[in-house]
Amino acid sequence: MPDNVDNFEFGVIQDSLAQSLGTAIPNRALVLVSGGIGSGKSIIGQRMSFGMTANDIKVSLVTTELTTRGWLEQVASIGYFMEKRIDDGDFHLMSSFGVIAEQADEPVDLLGLLESPALKDAEVVIIDRASQMIPADIEGPVLLSMLRQYTAEGRTLFLMIDPEEIDSKLLRELKNSAEVVLDMMTSVVGGQLVRTLCVTRFLRAAGPVTERIGWKVMPEMGFIVDITAVA
Repeated sequence: MPDNVDNFEFGVIQDSLAQSLGTAIPNRALVLVSGGIGSGKSIIGQRMSFGMTANDIKVSLVTTELTTRGWLEQVASIGYFMEKRIDDGDFHLMSSFGVIAEQADEPVDLLGLLESPALKDAEVVIIDRASQMIPADIEGPVLLSMLRQYTAEGRTLFLMIDPEEIDSKLLRELKNSAEVVLDMMTSVVGGQLVRTLCVTRFLRAAGPVTERIGWKVMPEMGFIVDITAVA
């Protein structure tokens, strides 16, 4: 683990997200990306995987929503070609549905998943959706202690959270502890759907952080900062 590394850069030439979001994500950090169905949590995980591996950072991503083949086809459709990065050992993809990557023989919760050797070898771990995997009876301080042990070893952990799937008190405790909290919001303005990435918290930022980032997804281009949207 690169414990001496302060930040993980994720900038790519395709978009200006890094310039709007602190230029890098801090190491040894807990990052929460919160939002409902269709709010854009998954695209943030996809964009971070693409950008960080482009900057020579080892990333592992777990999806509970798509097969590994489906995930790779999805990201390829927006210009994020990840298969070679898997072959090169820079990216590890796991799915609860299997196909191409590892498949669990039986359901595991979040804490069991984090014990996976493939995840422990990564510098950045992304769980999409973590809220689906949090043990129902776990207390906030216990969960946070285990997550902090995990990040203290020199890795950053992204948890994609659907607020409808998690106790509100536990979600508040997680947000209060996390270094980075991104809330994904949608609204309708003039008959058009407007998507906004709201930076609720960003500690140890390496550069300027824009509090409200309008965005959209374009075929073959991926995540695009939308300067016409409310920022």
